[in-house]
Amino acid sequence: MGEELNYTKAFDELQQIVADIEDGEISVDELSEKVKRASELITVCKSKLTSTEEDVNQILKELEKDE
Repeated sequence: MGEELNYTKAFDELQQIVADIEDGEISVDELSEKVKRASELITVCKSKLTSTEEDVNQILKELEKDE
């Protein structure tokens, strides 16, 4: 997958994998591959959330200085 994943795309794909597993739509042969992909997507989501949290905290610190 050559394109950069944003949080929304990664989360949507992760939800689809979970739904497919819950619905029994993934064969045992595909399960390992899907779990690996889910792990990659979780890493992307965690990274985006951490980055966003740091950005928000920095903005809040700057606002506190201005007060």
